[in-house]
Amino acid sequence: MFHKGGLRAAVGCVFLFGLSTHAPAAPLFEQAAPAKTPAFVDAEITKVVVFGKNSRRTVEDFAAEHKLNAAELRHKFTASGLIECGAAHGAGQLTLTDDLVTTAAHVFYDEKGAPRAKACFFVTEADGKQVRTPIDLSSIVAGSTNPYAIEAVHDWAVARLKRPVDGVTPYGLAESPRPNMPVEFIARGHIDWGEGRKLSMEKCALHDQLTVGAEGTREFSFDCETGDGASGGAVIMGAGDPVVGAILVGWRSNKPFRSAPFSQSHYNFAVTIEGAFKKAVMAAAAKVVVAK
Repeated sequence: MFHKGGLRAAVGCVFLFGLSTHAPAAPLFEQAAPAKTPAFVDAEITKVVVFGKNSRRTVEDFAAEHKLNAAELRHKFTASGLIECGAAHGAGQLTLTDDLVTTAAHVFYDEKGAPRAKACFFVTEADGKQVRTPIDLSSIVAGSTNPYAIEAVHDWAVARLKRPVDGVTPYGLAESPRPNMPVEFIARGHIDWGEGRKLSMEKCALHDQLTVGAEGTREFSFDCETGDGASGGAVIMGAGDPVVGAILVGWRSNKPFRSAPFSQSHYNFAVTIEGAFKKAVMAAAAKVVVAK
């Protein structure tokens, strides 16, 4: 992902094969709106960025591989959901409270800096049932409302829901991420995965720190596989209760849409929940607590 660019960069990589292409893991425009479907959704193009053997797993497969209980695992990560804005979707997660979500700014704002829709919803599963909750768009705090126009390290957003999501435990916040740190990538939304809705889980690691933003956020490369539509998904750190330390924003590659080894020219990247991003989360969470 060049980014900022979710859609802009993703479309560009289709027309610029062979060049060093960058793009964010943009929200998916659904097939129901073919006139708006970007070229990268074409069935002939692989829509994931992988580094060899695809390591994404379903909850059941992940539990079997790591000798865990699938039901407990599913409950543990119910905070991960989709953010639907009109015909587009990205990933997001309940963070600190049961009515606060974190995600990427380009999930809410398009390549022109305009809101993607007049109404957006957070969608997750609780007790086996889908829960769809409206987002208070007036509450959005973002690193940029024009995320395609500036550096990717500013592509973050926090928003409150119009009502709490019952039966779901939100993620806590992690301590400062560091290079070569083991992590898990937990997200819904990959357009090639479970009709873009099922939970994907995998173990991987942060690699190099790439950029430091003026507001205190940092950008890291990391080697989990990702797909368009998973932007904003949670990079989970630590071995105890889930804590989120960063969000997926995009990918950069000189071999877009092909499986290739992780390298300085083929990687996914995430933005940390630090600085202004973390302050926005904590301020919004404090207002929620006070309101209750």
